[in-house]
Amino acid sequence: MVWVSGYKLASAVSNAGGLGLIGAGSMYPDVLKEHIQKCQQATKEPFGVNVPLFYPDLEEIIGIIIRSGVKIVFTSAGNPKLYTSRLQQEGITVVQVVSSVKFALKSQEAGVDAIVAEGFEAGGHNGRDETTTFTLLPMVKEKIGIPLIAAGGIASGRGMLAAMALGADGVQIGSRFVASTESSAHDNFKKAVVQAQDGDTMLTLKELTPVRLLKNKFYQEVQELYKNNPGEAELRKLLGRARAKKGMFEGDLEAGELEIGQISGLIHEIKPAGEIVQEILAEYEAVRSELCRLPKY
Repeated sequence: MVWVSGYKLASAVSNAGGLGLIGAGSMYPDVLKEHIQKCQQATKEPFGVNVPLFYPDLEEIIGIIIRSGVKIVFTSAGNPKLYTSRLQQEGITVVQVVSSVKFALKSQEAGVDAIVAEGFEAGGHNGRDETTTFTLLPMVKEKIGIPLIAAGGIASGRGMLAAMALGADGVQIGSRFVASTESSAHDNFKKAVVQAQDGDTMLTLKELTPVRLLKNKFYQEVQELYKNNPGEAELRKLLGRARAKKGMFEGDLEAGELEIGQISGLIHEIKPAGEIVQEILAEYEAVRSELCRLPKY
């Protein structure tokens, strides 16, 4: 949720009964500090911060989180041993995002409090193995003994219920909230998400950090480069700097990197985040009631 989830979205989700997360990956330390402070003013409910562990300024970011009194941190894209014990010593709950059973076990060994198992349907940076949420969840559930949160391809109450049936204790939803009123994504990007159909996204750039993108001019340039068997340096040169900011935050739908999940094909409207949360919960309860009336076999 880089360039998407600032304090407005995080606080709106928390106020609606979910757990809002500030996406620190696109924020300089001083910007993160400001968003945490504004989120604390905008909600009295719990919220957290997501910290990608391959980003720069990690020491400063962790220090700001601790000093600001944030009590929940989701870490991703890196070694959970780096900061888990230090954060927990400060009374902070630590959740690690993983894309495989192997890394779920490593995260449990590192002492995290819970795990997010994210299938490759998810938007943004992703796992290389292309394991779907439907298969990943039960395999992780079988191996770990700590709470499990499902992510990837979930944008509705039906999706949430399916994840719970597969062993999840909760769900993490990203793409649906890109197309929310409070999202800091550019309106051009929000509209592109709403217009997306099945098959309009693809996982690419595995040689760098795998990322799921909407197919646009930049994506096509990547595919053309692949025809020449490029090395990592050539891919980095094409990617350049601030490509995600250009697309998602500044609204350049041609040259920008447009990170979104496969479930975008199910997103048809831009709505307030609180309304999205309530719709998901209402559908979850309605479908759960329907299933309870199914005949026994």
